[in-house]
Amino acid sequence: MEVLWSIVVGIFVAIGIYLMLERHLLRILFGLILLSSAVNLAIITAGRLTPGELPLIETDKLVLADGFANPLPQALILTAIVIGFGLLVFALLLFYRAYLETGSADVDKMTASEEEQ
Repeated sequence: MEVLWSIVVGIFVAIGIYLMLERHLLRILFGLILLSSAVNLAIITAGRLTPGELPLIETDKLVLADGFANPLPQALILTAIVIGFGLLVFALLLFYRAYLETGSADVDKMTASEEEQ
């Protein structure tokens, strides 16, 4: 199962980087979202994907029993989702402001309008 999700992460990273290399601002933003999702999936895959019982440590043990997923990556993913959403909103506002100032969402046209001033 982890191999399948690793392939999905690789595809997300490839598509995200491809979109971030485009010249349109919305495609750059979509690439950023995909790259963020790929990192989240990679972290959750590294923490094991085992369904089953709750990952609680027994009273006489110091670590989880074999076969349980690590809960720490899941907690990190929740934090990363919140931070990623904040980054998305901030980037969207910056892109919107740049569009209002230049009248275009194309990076080349934005650079050309900067040189005219």
